[in-house]
Amino acid sequence: MSNRTDPALDALFLPFQSGALHWPKGEVLFLRARYGAALNDPQLSTLVCEQSFKPDAQLLSNAGFKLIQAEQLTSYPLVLILLPRQRDEARALLARAIRHTQPGGRVVACLGNNEGARSSEADLKQLIGSVSNLSKHKCRVFWSAPIDTQVNQPLVNAWSQLDAPRSIADPRFVSRPGLFAWDRIDQASALLAAHLPHTLSGQAADLGAGFGYLSVELLKRCPNITGLDLYEAEARALHLAEQNLRAQALRIPLQFYWHDVTQGLAQRYQVIITNPPFHTQSRADRPDIGKRFIAVAAEALLPGGQLWLVANRHLPYEEILSERFGVIQTVAQQDGFKIIAAIKNSTPERSTRTQHRQRQ
Repeated sequence: MSNRTDPALDALFLPFQSGALHWPKGEVLFLRARYGAALNDPQLSTLVCEQSFKPDAQLLSNAGFKLIQAEQLTSYPLVLILLPRQRDEARALLARAIRHTQPGGRVVACLGNNEGARSSEADLKQLIGSVSNLSKHKCRVFWSAPIDTQVNQPLVNAWSQLDAPRSIADPRFVSRPGLFAWDRIDQASALLAAHLPHTLSGQAADLGAGFGYLSVELLKRCPNITGLDLYEAEARALHLAEQNLRAQALRIPLQFYWHDVTQGLAQRYQVIITNPPFHTQSRADRPDIGKRFIAVAAEALLPGGQLWLVANRHLPYEEILSERFGVIQTVAQQDGFKIIAAIKNSTPERSTRTQHRQRQ
């Protein structure tokens, strides 16, 4: 189980611990659910959890909680939400929560004070009217009055669509609010795509594929790629990647995996590309995540296989690259990013040859 601290999760249950609210009978819906010590209370065994991020979903499943998909939701006497910071996504979640709350039921939401908690509380008030709140752990938990005819139904209907998939600046792609770099082509990924050599060939994988931009570019630039597997922990992004690669799927075998890359891969590849994540929802640097992506890529590559990655220039990936790969080449350093190509040893002996060729 996770030992991480989660102030928003802890604060979410303050109204029940203080007696301001009472836990209802029957199943309780928990949107964007996360596992933590706060869920160890036996009365919370009635939680029905929706979570599209694979590591969090896996923790909830391991702890014995029921997971449910969006299309399986019914109506509930209580809906809990751990809100994201992205405003449109948060508004859409509040609207969805109201739509799945039984008459007389309540919506309870929580968010960090520095992530837009006051604004989200005001949003809930616009939808439902009267709202109460408590604060602790630098978070704000707020809840609706019992759901009744005071609901602003036209606004609920409108906000329900705020995080719907839509075309972005590059019309080849659809994306949606709440994803990484959701409304544009990420600058780092574009830089990596521009440096992919057309000679890459064989079975390939995209680790942390997002909505599929790098995969599309790989197949566009490298005609000798014979198959491609996309790995993405966020199901909302993976579903979009499937849409964005429909044309490519007509000519090359593609597989889409809702998967936490840090847990390793079962397949082997000649080519791996990645723009690995390096922070969590806290936005603090987590270079250990990127290092784990590199280690997993090294394990999954066949001898002589190539890893192509992009990273912020300050991230300390060179040591693990030298430990796991034979030849490491800094292909470019530009706009605060670095492009690194690494080749896995063809023999068991490890070489530490490192080359640096920079393009400004």
